[in-house]
Amino acid sequence: MAALARWCVRHRLLVVLLWILALGGTTAAAAVAGSAYSNDYKVPGTESGRAAQLLQKSFPDLGGDSDTIVWHTGSDTGFVRAADVEQTMKVTLDKIEDLPGVASVTDPYDSQGAGRISADGRTAYATVTFDEQSKDVDQAEVQAVVDTAKDAETDGLQVELGGNAIGLTESSGGHVAEVVGVIVAAVVLFLAFGSLAASMLPIATALVSVGTAYAGIVLLGHFMTVADFAPMLGMLVGLGVGIDYALFIVTRHRRGLKRGLPVEEAARNAVTTTGRAVVFAGATVCIALLGMLILRLSFLNGVAIAASLTVLLTVAASVTLLPSLLSFIGMRALSRRERRHLDEHGPAPELPTGFAARWSAFVERHPKLLGVVALAVMTVLALPTLGLHLGTSDQGNNPETATTRQAYDLLAGGTSRSESGGGFGPGVNGPLTLVTEVDGAQDRLALDNLDTTLRSTEGVASVTPVTYDTGGDTAYLTVVPESSPQSQKTSDLVDRLRTDVLPRAETDTSLDVHVGGVTAGYDDFAEVIIGKLPLFVGVVIGLGCLLLLLAFRSIGIPLKAAAMNVAAVAAAFGVVIAIFQWGWGSELLGLGSAGPIEPFLPVIMVSVLFGLSMDYQVFLVSRMYEEWLETGDNRRAVRVGLAETSRVINSAAVIMISVFLAFVLSGDRVIAMFGIALAAAVALDAFVLRTLLVPALMHMLGGANWWLPRWLDRRLPRISIEPPDSSPAVPVGPAGSSHATIPAARDGALRDVLVKERQQDVRDIPG
Repeated sequence: MAALARWCVRHRLLVVLLWILALGGTTAAAAVAGSAYSNDYKVPGTESGRAAQLLQKSFPDLGGDSDTIVWHTGSDTGFVRAADVEQTMKVTLDKIEDLPGVASVTDPYDSQGAGRISADGRTAYATVTFDEQSKDVDQAEVQAVVDTAKDAETDGLQVELGGNAIGLTESSGGHVAEVVGVIVAAVVLFLAFGSLAASMLPIATALVSVGTAYAGIVLLGHFMTVADFAPMLGMLVGLGVGIDYALFIVTRHRRGLKRGLPVEEAARNAVTTTGRAVVFAGATVCIALLGMLILRLSFLNGVAIAASLTVLLTVAASVTLLPSLLSFIGMRALSRRERRHLDEHGPAPELPTGFAARWSAFVERHPKLLGVVALAVMTVLALPTLGLHLGTSDQGNNPETATTRQAYDLLAGGTSRSESGGGFGPGVNGPLTLVTEVDGAQDRLALDNLDTTLRSTEGVASVTPVTYDTGGDTAYLTVVPESSPQSQKTSDLVDRLRTDVLPRAETDTSLDVHVGGVTAGYDDFAEVIIGKLPLFVGVVIGLGCLLLLLAFRSIGIPLKAAAMNVAAVAAAFGVVIAIFQWGWGSELLGLGSAGPIEPFLPVIMVSVLFGLSMDYQVFLVSRMYEEWLETGDNRRAVRVGLAETSRVINSAAVIMISVFLAFVLSGDRVIAMFGIALAAAVALDAFVLRTLLVPALMHMLGGANWWLPRWLDRRLPRISIEPPDSSPAVPVGPAGSSHATIPAARDGALRDVLVKERQQDVRDIPG
């Protein structure tokens, strides 16, 4: 690390130019290639997956994305069959059918549209089928459909549109979230440093690395399945950890300047010491993220690699671009007051004072009380996790102002901007598709009887007639549930069909009926993830504990870290469930109505949160461990470590929380869910766990914190997270700690400062 830092400082202009070239090159390539995201929840081998494959093979005309156009008349404007309404909508549908990218339009006013007009006669809908799936449809072509349909609206005629392709046209918060997050982070950094130049460097480093990663993720989508939220998730995590990593290094650099080190030497030492901790912390984040690969789900593979790429580039920028920029600004990394004080009084030791020191002493005096309070807070927040309902939110969870939400409610029979309509029932927004291969007359007879059986099945609203392919070898029928796609009742219906109704219908036939559709696919996806979740969590936590075991030579430290990480994840999930599943404030935040939690959220949350929690664990415990090695006094080690690191950890946490919460403004429910979950987890981790519960437990456990069997200690390899300065060591006099050493100073003044720092007794910390 020292050689890398020295090279970057000496060739600072070249390093900056290389990073600018990387950013510009990847951005240009991404702009030319365009995006190719895919939200493919299909899991090979599941029943819904087999149904989709069979349907696509035998009915290729159904391969394009199907969306809906819904229109509704008020009580004072007549019915949808009124001559003026019918004429207006038939002309509109004809125009839409002639638009580029549209394969067909099913008109409710002709013979093929039977059943598309509600019982009360005030709501009707047409199905628009595009040539391609939503991920491949040209957004401009979809927007033309939206504009043409909306042109038909009048005071008495409401027209709304729904479907996956239509959803792509709805405006989001754009880049407002990123801008707000960066501004708040810049303010926090300026308050922490008092120097505009120093506060801008972490921002610049994070923006360059995250921008490069964002463009790289766009390109990655052309080579593997990458979800459409992956770039935003990568940006969310990248901005948070990128600014934080730079904050830690800049803080160490500023400390070196205050001790009288030259600029280049201070930058080199910052990367050699704290930079190693940053690399270690970044590696744990990447390991946790790449743990998703063991699930062997293509949908999550892209997310894991995309987020890991972002973290990797932020770490690389922190240890290469940042020291180069630090050498450019020189002494301006300190505020004017700090530079003036350094000129007038010379180098001085930086001692823990103020609230951080008082808090550290307070925790030492009351570890049991504070530990109980922290544990109670985490337990209460984690309780909602017991009621976790995994599923996939649909357009019924969109904000009330969205046209997709309006269309969803009109079809379901809910309210929109006009009075209540009859609608078609909530199940029409997510019908189930039953697909099977057919062999002979016996199978055809059984399918005809199945139609009757399904109509009498609990939870079924309606059933369409059986449709055969051109060869008569494959057939499908559509079942409309009585409940919405995300309802637990619909999931129960899927189970009932698979385990009871269909097996009886298949008796004495060669039929093998597969249940597909939106709810069935999401349920299968969630079931696969839940089944593999224990293995995934075990692998991620096990690898993290192994790294901490090697770093801190202790059994207790890794075990406490694992427990704290689980507590942070559980409490964060409790907050997410309260807001998104129970709907506490979701509409107020513009995030739509209450709904289930995305099935992939637990996996991604465990990965990201475990990595972020490890960051704080490393930076907090490494300072305690250093003090423990010097003094053998656990109380002093915990008190000094907390006093000296809590301020920078809290500043880093405030930055992360601000960045994460800003993504609520993105307008995307999934990204907002990630933002709130990560913000809640970081807040609890930093302000409840790392600065309260962890030190309280370490005070109560005493020397047992650092216990490691001798036989294991001899066999484990030794790694150093934050090594001492590489300068020749000079022993401290008798007043210092036993066996303590300090780097040799380049001049007498600096040497005196370093001696005073080591000779400073812990009594200088209040309490």
